[in-house]
Amino acid sequence: MNSSLKSQQGLTLLSIAFILFLIGFFVLLTLKIVPIYLDHNKVKNALTALEKDPAFPNMSEFEIRRSLDSRFNINYVYDVKSEDVKIVKSGAYTKAELEYETVVKLAYNLSVLAEFHDVIEAGEKD
Repeated sequence: MNSSLKSQQGLTLLSIAFILFLIGFFVLLTLKIVPIYLDHNKVKNALTALEKDPAFPNMSEFEIRRSLDSRFNINYVYDVKSEDVKIVKSGAYTKAELEYETVVKLAYNLSVLAEFHDVIEAGEKD
């Protein structure tokens, strides 16, 4: 039997364990991060629907918050409340700005932080 180290092929147990660890880590990361962006998409859709509402520029601050609350409740948004939205009204101009961050724990003391900033505007500035 004539074999040399150069002709041997394959992975060692340690390299297989390392590859499985990397695959598992990226699967965990994906399972934790994708829901954050799905929830943000719901928030963005609620803001976009409010922006498309023809009554939006004429709504009071209370009406805007009530409309956002109902949209957030319908879409099961729990990370953001209507109180987190900063509303600026100046004559016929209305601006709603939302800035928030979400922290999701991965494992032990390792977490993922995602920051979001959305703005909708309607009407003309004075």
